[in-house]
Amino acid sequence: MTVTAFHRRPEPVEIARVTSTAAELLEVLWGRASTAPASASQLRLLHILEHQDGINLRTLAASLASTPPATSRLFDRLQAAGFVERENSPDDRREVRLRLSGRGRAYLADLRARREAELQAVLDLMPAAKRGALAEGLESFCAMAASRIHDDTQDSGRRTA
Repeated sequence: MTVTAFHRRPEPVEIARVTSTAAELLEVLWGRASTAPASASQLRLLHILEHQDGINLRTLAASLASTPPATSRLFDRLQAAGFVERENSPDDRREVRLRLSGRGRAYLADLRARREAELQAVLDLMPAAKRGALAEGLESFCAMAASRIHDDTQDSGRRTA
C-alpha cells in the first residue's frame, strides 16, 4: 500500500516571512555590487523615473511618499551627477517633466548586471527543479506586486486630483 504524502499549502504569512528573509539576503548580496554614487533613496527615484518617464515633481514626490521640496533636493543631486534631467512640457511651459538621462539609464543597466551576477552565483548552486519553481513563483509575485503598486498609484492620483 502506498501512502500519498499531502503537503500543506504554505500560508501567506509563512511565505511573507521567508520572502522577507530572502530580501534581506539579497540586500547583503547586492551590497557587494555597490550602488555608489547613488543612495538608496536616489536609486528609488531613478527606478520610478525609469518606469514613469516624463512625470512631474508632484507625482514623483507622491510615488516616493515624500514632499515636493525634499524630492526636488533629491532630484537636484541626481541632476548634478548627470543621471536625470528636467524639460519643459510641450503642452504647458510652466510644467516641468522629469526624465532619466542616458547616463542614468547606463548606471541602472550596469547596477543590474552586477546584481544579476551576484544572484547567478547563488542560483548556480540550486538544483534545476528548484530554480524552475522559484522562477514560476517570482513571475507571479512580480505580476501581483506590480498590479498592487499600479493600483496604489492610481488611487493616490485620484485623492490628490
